Amino acid sequence: MEHEFCPVHEAIQVLQEKWVLHIVRSLLEGPRGFNDLARSVGGCNPATLAQRLDRLCDIGVVHKEVQSVMPPRTLYDLTPAGHELQDVITAIDHWATAYLRPGREPSHPVCQGAHQDGAVRLT
Repeated sequence: MEHEFCPVHEAIQVLQEKWVLHIVRSLLEGPRGFNDLARSVGGCNPATLAQRLDRLCDIGVVHKEVQSVMPPRTLYDLTPAGHELQDVITAIDHWATAYLRPGREPSHPVCQGAHQDGAVRLT
């Protein structure tokens, strides 16, 4: 018997996985190679990053392009569906800034860059 479909539940199942929103936020800045993405996400071990990227590719959020250069280079970029998550990430940022730590400036390096001049910048 098939379970009932709840879009919010399905989205949460994907987005709650550790590092997923960090990966998407990083890719909102543009295509990245694996090592650059690992540096920008920070703290995610390579095996977990690869697993999350594979999952995001499987569901159509991320596109993986293997370039035929020597040595081979792999670029990851958001699909149109992935870019639509920008509004979700911006909403989470605004909510967290207002209600979880009101009056505090972000101290995490990834967040500091996104909060220049008091405006949230994700791209």
